[in-house]
Amino acid sequence: MKAIEHIKYPINLEMELFEDKFKESMLTKVPLLNRITYYIVKRKGKQMRPMFVFLVAKMVSKGGFDDRTYRGASVIELIHTATLVHDDVVDDSNQRRGFFSINALWKNKIAVLVGDFLLSKGLLLSIDHGDFDILQLISVAVREMSEGELLQIEKARRLDITENVYFEIIRQKTATLIAACCAIGAASVGATEEEIKKMHKFGELIGIAFQIKDDLFDYTDSNIGKPTGIDIKEQKMTLPLIHTLNTCSEKDKKWLINSVKKYNTNKKRVKEVIAFVKNNGGIEYTTQKMQDYKEKALAILDTYPESDYKTSLLTMIDYVVDRKK
Repeated sequence: MKAIEHIKYPINLEMELFEDKFKESMLTKVPLLNRITYYIVKRKGKQMRPMFVFLVAKMVSKGGFDDRTYRGASVIELIHTATLVHDDVVDDSNQRRGFFSINALWKNKIAVLVGDFLLSKGLLLSIDHGDFDILQLISVAVREMSEGELLQIEKARRLDITENVYFEIIRQKTATLIAACCAIGAASVGATEEEIKKMHKFGELIGIAFQIKDDLFDYTDSNIGKPTGIDIKEQKMTLPLIHTLNTCSEKDKKWLINSVKKYNTNKKRVKEVIAFVKNNGGIEYTTQKMQDYKEKALAILDTYPESDYKTSLLTMIDYVVDRKK
């Protein structure tokens, strides 16, 4: 059994029902929009975020579930899809999950409007049912994701990211949405404020580990759907590079910064940068940091009694740090 199927096992029925509810949440009277949203649904990803919502909801309530849980998962997936559509416009990307992106097929103007539509659908789903606690959690996540993206753009221009700034960027850019998934899962089944905060922290820790793993892919040769060195080409300051810059000599530091600033599209130079980072402990340091975040997430799970849902979340944590793509 594949890891994802193993994780899904205790919530298989809920995930199947979710598919229908998610499709329903995107319906509109505009034929063009329906064609585009149908295209989006047919090319869905692993749907890890709804899984987090369902597994946390069931773990904290000992198997309980609510219509609010479905709505919470739909809101998360609508917002996540909106950010992906907008990301492809920002990055001028023609592909998403091996298929043409929305902007490649329908151009940027329509892609931006589709992203806005999905965002408003997500927020309205909460408002229409009076789920204001869920609305607040997702709104904070949307704000932080935007701030994280802008902070990264600002810092990439100057290449002056410290390790602390790096962790703030990935906390906002990636971890905040997974944190919202876990918090919404808990909130949807009436958990206490303290437990919601605990689950928010749990999701944040997994989200940071997830992004660190993504950074490591830039230094691997395996076929992962993300070309090696792509972050260097895009002048993104990832943890292996930041650590190497902090620990190498002044001469090497100048060479590295110059390579990323001026030779980021030179394949030979990018390979040299990757080799330098590997030879100077950047990968080992980053891998250890990822393990530290994994351990912190596991410590939170340890406070819960054994259940199928907890086991799936443990498998999810392993999957995040061990995945090959």
